[in-house]
Amino acid sequence: MGSPDTACDLILFGAMGDLASKKLFPALYQLHRADLLSPGTRILGLARRDYTLDEAREAVRERLLEKLEPDEVSADAMESFLARVGYQNLDFSSPEGYKALAKWRSEGPADNTLILYYATPPGLYATITSHLADLDSCDEHTRVVVEKPIGHDLPSSRQLNDQLASVFREENIFRIDHYLGKETVQNLIALRFANNLFASQWDQNHISHMEITVAESVGIEGRWSYFDGAGQLRDMVQSHLLQLLCLLAMDPPSDLSSHSIRDEKVKVLKALSPMTQTRIPTHLVRGQYTAGTADGHPVPGYLEEEGAAGHSHTETFVALKVEIENWRWAGVPFYIRTGKRLPEKRSEIIVHFKPAPHYIFDPDQKHLANNKLIIRLQPDEGMALQILTKDQGLSRGMRLRQGPLDLSFAEAFDTDRIPDAYERLLLEVMKGNQYLFVRRDEVEYAWRWIDELLDNCEECGAHPKRYSAGSWGPVASIAMITRDDRSWYEDA
Repeated sequence: MGSPDTACDLILFGAMGDLASKKLFPALYQLHRADLLSPGTRILGLARRDYTLDEAREAVRERLLEKLEPDEVSADAMESFLARVGYQNLDFSSPEGYKALAKWRSEGPADNTLILYYATPPGLYATITSHLADLDSCDEHTRVVVEKPIGHDLPSSRQLNDQLASVFREENIFRIDHYLGKETVQNLIALRFANNLFASQWDQNHISHMEITVAESVGIEGRWSYFDGAGQLRDMVQSHLLQLLCLLAMDPPSDLSSHSIRDEKVKVLKALSPMTQTRIPTHLVRGQYTAGTADGHPVPGYLEEEGAAGHSHTETFVALKVEIENWRWAGVPFYIRTGKRLPEKRSEIIVHFKPAPHYIFDPDQKHLANNKLIIRLQPDEGMALQILTKDQGLSRGMRLRQGPLDLSFAEAFDTDRIPDAYERLLLEVMKGNQYLFVRRDEVEYAWRWIDELLDNCEECGAHPKRYSAGSWGPVASIAMITRDDRSWYEDA
């Protein structure tokens, strides 16, 4: 694949922050190293730090060397990449600083597409947007990239989207959910719609239930104040997990265009069964971790973390039984869970297929008689299909054994590395492709569902239950799925 035809002026607001340092600059360097950036593409970093250009480039170099593997670092690639990078000190709330931004823009090629990346706290989005509008720096082709969270509830989300819409066209607003840039997540579309083996089985007639797990072994990592105002429902479920649910449950799109794919995702969000007060006791478990052990070392509880402000009902774990009210998924529950301080970092989807209608093998092995499709998002991206075969050996008779047909992307495709999600997402922004990004109505339907759930939690007093750091969450999350005579995959 060659570099994009269109050269871009990419302006990074918050260029010295964690997101830019850990994700954006490494992704841009990898695209540059792979010759996927147009030769005319320029990068301008904006931040409050009073660096000279040389100091800023040296800071970018140091952070790249921290993130990259030794074999990914080439002196020539590093120097030619840094030559693309400009820097300006900017107080985002001061109109004066934006004039220098306009001057940098005017000194470059006039036909470069302008891309603005808001790698800042969402509270600055409105300020930055209003100053750009006042300066008349943006035209109808200007693209803007914003990170989640898009608001903290439906009203704030609408307000933020209205502010963006006052300056940018909807087709030029790229709302990032980095999970959508993962190779395995993109492969959900290929898996489902390019393989009739699965396409013909992907409904309530053949699937009993699905699991989606996004587990983190880390705690709050110094972000207590932010996290306590969000919690897992707002921070993870509203975005990452509902997006995965949509890709698993949506009907086939008419084509691969962004409108077709996102239209089908919206239909799923509109069909989510509401979390009423009567459902919450059996369909929702919230948890908050207490002191425990991680990687063999003692770790504090959520309320003892650095920056903690005493009492809190914010959940660090959530498990949900989600139902979709449509013809395809009637009666098929989707069990989703995510949490901090769990035993390992793991993101995966388990699709449980229904067993054959008549079982003829050893009755003691009947519990094995359903196939499972395991989709690993991280680590070791890939897929495995659990199937049953005859156990080997003359003395085994027709005993069954369960084993995987395993596909590891790194091994199967003979690649040194799987591109980071941000590499794919940045490349698609430069190309102007929207299919991996979230449309406004998707964000707002997701918030509508989450808001109702949170309001009903408040009404019925469904406070978080305690669980020890290093465990798989509250015992109630096991009871929730056990009531349906099922178990989470690692407990099976």
